[in-house]
Amino acid sequence: MVERTRALVTGGAGFLGSRLVARLTGLGLHVVVIDDLTTGRREAVADIPGVTWVQGSVADGYLMRQWLPHVDYVFHFAARNIVLSVEQPESDFAVNTHATVQLLLGALPYRDRLRRVVYASTSSVYGMSPVLPTPEGGYDVSTPYSASKLAGELFAQAFCKTYGLPVTCLRFSNVYGPGQTSANPYCGVVAKFMQAMLDGEPLTIYGDGTQTRDFTFIDDAMDAVLLAATSAHTVGCSLNVGTGVETAVLHLARLVREVAGKPGHPVVHAAKRKVDTVARRVIDASRLRSLTGWRPRHTLAEGLAATWRWFLAESGAQGGGTA
Repeated sequence: MVERTRALVTGGAGFLGSRLVARLTGLGLHVVVIDDLTTGRREAVADIPGVTWVQGSVADGYLMRQWLPHVDYVFHFAARNIVLSVEQPESDFAVNTHATVQLLLGALPYRDRLRRVVYASTSSVYGMSPVLPTPEGGYDVSTPYSASKLAGELFAQAFCKTYGLPVTCLRFSNVYGPGQTSANPYCGVVAKFMQAMLDGEPLTIYGDGTQTRDFTFIDDAMDAVLLAATSAHTVGCSLNVGTGVETAVLHLARLVREVAGKPGHPVVHAAKRKVDTVARRVIDASRLRSLTGWRPRHTLAEGLAATWRWFLAESGAQGGGTA
């Protein structure tokens, strides 16, 4: 990847985006970050050397066209999230779908020079899949978020097949880890649990806690991005990025309390969520593995332990003890 020197990361101040920026600069690339800070944090990339910061929206076609001629890789990670998509479906379409098409159009004149356009999609496109772990294939769109992300993915595939734009789509599953803060009200359950542990507040589980997800550690997810972006075999593909391990939220809460050294920390139950109500979700990433050799390097317990250490360091708190 170091043969070329520049990458563009949209949503680069977000959780996944900022971690990717750090990995790319560590490989010697200069990275242009575009983020409107709707949910991202400027400080997430402020101290990373080799970054050009551009505050603006991916929906600003003029802004995107200013930078696309100067990069060799495009990582499109800017998106509205699932909660906001239900509250504001029109904005969700504007960012997740329309802006994606504008980016693809802007990239077309440089298709012979661009090494890859990586589009960050989601395992939410599978909805209530009857096949677990779920391979790539069918989908069951149940929210504006999954609809808009799948639409963006399909446009990316169409631009690859019709115009030869080198695109790879990655369907991430519940990525967690250091850098995901609870300051973002739409953060994942792991960050919320970690912050509750620090604050001495009960862990809140929506519903009975038997709902399952496939939790993917951030460093493993970034390994997948880099491998997929540099493999000739992944052009035109939509690929799952997940562990294949199904974890109930109740079990997750137990693991979080264990890594924090507080197995007796209280847990409370609240009414079921009104969004992302899928009872079971776990995905099959064997195709990504066969094409790139990718495998997750961290168990859930290991990833949670690393995440807890990061939360402690960020808060200046001291760990240990049993509640």
